[in-house]
Amino acid sequence: MGAVAEADVAPAGVASGSHPQGFGLLVDRLVETVSVLLMLTAVAVASLQVVLRYIFNSGLPWPEELAAWVFAWAVFLAMAVATGRDAHISIDVVTRALPERPRDLLLLFNRAVVAAASIMLVVHGWDYVNRVISASPALQWSMKYFFAAAPVGGALNLFFLAWPKAGRGWLQGLGVLAGGLLIYLAIRYGATSVYGESGSAIVLVGVGIFAIVIGVPVAFALAFGAFAAFAAFNPILLVTISQNMAASLNSFTLLAIPFFILAAAVMNAGGITPRLVDLAMQLVGHMRGGLGQANIITNTMLAGISGSSTADASTIAKLLVPEMAQRGYSRPFAAALTAASATLANLIPPSLGLIIYAALASVSVGALFVATLVPGLMVAGSLMVVVYVLSRRRGYGGDMPKASLQQRLSSLGLAIPALALPVLIVGGVRFGVFTATEAGAVAFMYALLCGALLYRKLTVSNLIAAIRESVFDTAVIAVIIAAAAPFAWVLAFEQVPQKIAQSLSDLVSSPFLLMLVINLFLLVVGLFMEMIASLVILVPILVPLVIAAGMDPIQFGIIIIMNLVIGALTPPLGVLVFTTARVGGANQTETFKAILPFIVALVAVLFVVTYVPAVTMLPVLWLGP
Repeated sequence: MGAVAEADVAPAGVASGSHPQGFGLLVDRLVETVSVLLMLTAVAVASLQVVLRYIFNSGLPWPEELAAWVFAWAVFLAMAVATGRDAHISIDVVTRALPERPRDLLLLFNRAVVAAASIMLVVHGWDYVNRVISASPALQWSMKYFFAAAPVGGALNLFFLAWPKAGRGWLQGLGVLAGGLLIYLAIRYGATSVYGESGSAIVLVGVGIFAIVIGVPVAFALAFGAFAAFAAFNPILLVTISQNMAASLNSFTLLAIPFFILAAAVMNAGGITPRLVDLAMQLVGHMRGGLGQANIITNTMLAGISGSSTADASTIAKLLVPEMAQRGYSRPFAAALTAASATLANLIPPSLGLIIYAALASVSVGALFVATLVPGLMVAGSLMVVVYVLSRRRGYGGDMPKASLQQRLSSLGLAIPALALPVLIVGGVRFGVFTATEAGAVAFMYALLCGALLYRKLTVSNLIAAIRESVFDTAVIAVIIAAAAPFAWVLAFEQVPQKIAQSLSDLVSSPFLLMLVINLFLLVVGLFMEMIASLVILVPILVPLVIAAGMDPIQFGIIIIMNLVIGALTPPLGVLVFTTARVGGANQTETFKAILPFIVALVAVLFVVTYVPAVTMLPVLWLGP
């Protein structure tokens, strides 16, 4: 049984899209470098706090505050670079379906909306900076310098939108800025007469969701929706948009996101993925459907390191889909299985989806990590059952020799350092050795040691590439969370959750029916919206409802994540299926057909998790935290 090739698992590069040209490229590289250095500073400071507390039995008051400050600045700077590279998360269902000319016009309009949102950040963000008089608690730095990150990021956005790049000249760039200015002025001075204060909640949701659907990057669609809603009120309220965006990043909990993304990227660059694949193949490769079972086991192990379904889908599709096709498996089946297995990255700690939910719902990350262990393993088991049944019917697998005990032990020995990481994370959080955020920093340092000293595959060049890629992966996620803060603020201001709860009062009195409706609703939402966007919009609305119905928000966190990862497998969005089909060279239509049995298995587990609370809550009671 040959070893899996390692050449394909290096970082794929930083941020999609073409780069600015000339002086714009210089600014791009400079801002990128500063954002990377700031993110590494956050990791170093958080790691320092762990070392001081548990090795020297002391702590300092300022590290958490400094880490949050540099994180916020890193996000807003990287946001601008991602704008210049067209690398923000967006939904392209509509743009993909349009002919070339209408598509180009829509993309131009979408960039004008981004420009309008950026102008809003600059104008009203700077207004807020000039009003700030407070200082930070620990460092005693003026908060002006913290909140300045938002307007500075907005100004850099405008620079990158205007600067020429491949296929876009000065005329188009300046046209985008002019269009953005017109949109900004039309809403700023026309909102009161067109829809007034009474329609702010409808405008918020309507404008925000419409912008997302037509392909405006999710973060800017949310910020633009909040701007449209607030424009009808006293102008002073407009400063709260940039204030809320920056303040939402002043969170030590959110720092877990870049830390775990960095750890996974460094482990990947250090050669861990092929070792996990080899171990899985040694264990189950000889069985009926063995390569399919190895696919699931690999994704289960990798989920404990990565936390990102899309990253796992791409990595495993490169390694296993061609191998499965070569050994007689249908290529669409292999791609579909890889997509379904990649959902485990958000169902096994450290799940980025659960970290984001914890921040939005104000619940314990550690409790969510413990609560999701059994559901995650149930999903893996259900997928293995589907693979076994389909493989027996179709004659897949069974042609590989059974590995000897010595081969299995050898593969296990090589994989143990990586397998120890999720144990370190969950155990450390559970027993109070470190917080979930500090666990991410420790995971990053551990990944560095594994890649450089144990596996000796981590070079300076692929380490730098991994860090750059991680910073931009973090930025495009974190800026959505930041933009969701004013969006949620408007919902709370208009008492939308309370109004929905009142209108659904009969359902709230029947938890069974309420959860059935919510599950069906979330499954439909997942058809059209990416997970992070769905979380930031829906968590402020749905969590009060389920709490009123008597459900623990920890259990609901697992339920909402399961619903939304299923959405990543279904058309028209189906991001995981599109990823594995593209990387694995499978027909997309056939892959969507092949995914159906796996979706049935996932939905079955979802309903068990929904209606049997013990599946999620007993581990929390037994293990804490």
